Amino acid sequence: MGMKLILIALAFVSVVTNEARSEPLLENDAVSLAAAPGPKPLTVPLTLIQGAASKGAVCLDGTLPGYHFHPGFGSGANSWLIQLEGGGWCNNIRSCVFRKTTRRGSSKFMEKQLPFTGILSNKAEENPDFFNWNRVKVRYCDGASFSGDSQNEAAKLQFRGQKIWQAAIEELLSKGMQKANQALLSGCSAGGLASIIHCDEFRSLLPTSTKVKCLSDAGFFLDAVDVSGGHTLRNLFGGVVNLQEVQKNLPKSCLNQLDPTSCFFPQNLINHVKTPLFLLNAAYDAWQLQESLVPPSADPSGSWKDCKYNHAHCNSSQIQFLQDFRNQMLNDVKGFSGTSQTGLFINSCFAHCQSERQDTWFADDSPLIDKTPIAIAVGDWYFDRKTVKAIDCAYPCDNTCHNLVFNAGRSAVVDYQSTSDDDTSTITMIYSRSTSLSFSTGLYMLSVLLPITCSYS
Repeated sequence: MGMKLILIALAFVSVVTNEARSEPLLENDAVSLAAAPGPKPLTVPLTLIQGAASKGAVCLDGTLPGYHFHPGFGSGANSWLIQLEGGGWCNNIRSCVFRKTTRRGSSKFMEKQLPFTGILSNKAEENPDFFNWNRVKVRYCDGASFSGDSQNEAAKLQFRGQKIWQAAIEELLSKGMQKANQALLSGCSAGGLASIIHCDEFRSLLPTSTKVKCLSDAGFFLDAVDVSGGHTLRNLFGGVVNLQEVQKNLPKSCLNQLDPTSCFFPQNLINHVKTPLFLLNAAYDAWQLQESLVPPSADPSGSWKDCKYNHAHCNSSQIQFLQDFRNQMLNDVKGFSGTSQTGLFINSCFAHCQSERQDTWFADDSPLIDKTPIAIAVGDWYFDRKTVKAIDCAYPCDNTCHNLVFNAGRSAVVDYQSTSDDDTSTITMIYSRSTSLSFSTGLYMLSVLLPITCSYS
């Protein structure tokens, strides 16, 4: 009996680890699988951009890039929402070669259908302001937030994020977006960073008569010091920028003042964006806590482990460290928030990517600031119904959060790349109040024979 249990556990570990390795980057594509029973969300097929290769617009492995498109209808027939997919970055040859074997580096591994939920939903009761717009999700397969432009012939790697972005927008313009009367460029995580980088370019590609704004969800990555005093995320971003020659596509006004790596950080980009921009971010961003502030390399003794898995287990000094991170975020948006055209929704939650999840975007128990859910705040800002500068009180005052905590559980996976020295290590997470999330880094799951899982509390 004991041997049978061990074999079952090993088989489970193998399945979860292989799934994590095949999809090593954080994104909300699989979230709908974890949803509570109810009507199935709209699923939208993948379209490959057939003319992209001739323009040099290819994924890391040379395959065609793609997108998922659901046409608008009624009053939204001439309005367009473009959502840039997220999913971490690759910062060296090893991690980019590995990424070629995943949906984040090759369209060979991309899902042929994706659920459209949250800001992509086609139901008014789930997405009140954008449900009938033309909605597009552009797939992410370059590893540099759609902004690199180089190659490595020896490793057979194509770093063509900028060209993918351009090819996708050109195709969508030909499908009717050139006649848009309203447009919103959005993105989650690495896609949220991309929506900041490409915001002004997006504006320039559409008619001057088109109302154009941009939304960055969980894309405000801070150049923060980790718990060991190191700069884990700066080191990662530096590798991405140098390897993929991202500086070619960063604002010259920023590069005239700062080094290219600094200009890849949103805190240094946002004041160079002229087009109206909305920042949606958790003040205690779950990805940044796990991978920038407390990566395994910065906490070899594991003194942060309990706190990292569940914020309720943080001691007073750890909470103060996290409050300092929040304070840095608020300080970095001070100048940005002072202009009338910008929007903010910074809630004091331990979350990441809240626009594509139905339970966090718009539902009966969605996160609120001043009794306003995210979907309504974004709509108020986009349609100029209200000025939106929503900044939550500090933790633990907000009881509407859908926080990520780690505990025993089950359900579908959402995963992202770790910033640890092992470039192929992954953390797999599931977001939901009623379901959970598994966590694995390297052989961690094998060592305990059971998954550590995470759920919204």
